[in-house]
Amino acid sequence: MKLEEANLSVGFVAKRCGVKVSTLHFYEEKGLIKSWRNQGNQRRYKRDVLRRIAVIKAAQKIGIKLDDIKQTFADLPNERTPCKGDWANLSVNWQKQLDARIAYMQKLRDSVTGCIGCGCLSMENCPIYNPEDELAQEGTGAVILDRD
Repeated sequence: MKLEEANLSVGFVAKRCGVKVSTLHFYEEKGLIKSWRNQGNQRRYKRDVLRRIAVIKAAQKIGIKLDDIKQTFADLPNERTPCKGDWANLSVNWQKQLDARIAYMQKLRDSVTGCIGCGCLSMENCPIYNPEDELAQEGTGAVILDRD
């Protein structure tokens, strides 16, 4: 690759994308973006990194984990930056994750509203009361919320 293809400085990319320089270093460490070094050993980026970072930020805003973003990028031919058509395909899997997360959050909302709002403090009627830690047999964490 020619150096002139990777001519964006780390400061320019950080400012343009609205992230800290340390965020760019972190993304690079995680394999989400690439930089090249110029003759002065300074990081330089190709222009398509701007779109790649936009995709990363959008995915993170909707709760997609960095490992999932990295895998999605790796599934693209030659690990290229996603184009509009790629985005349509990528988002299908992410939509499934969002749907599952929304369903879980709705279940959580529906479970706690009555408990917080009733004020009865009834240990017999409370749906999350767990005498003698009986629910430990079902696993760790919030097992009632994880029931289907």
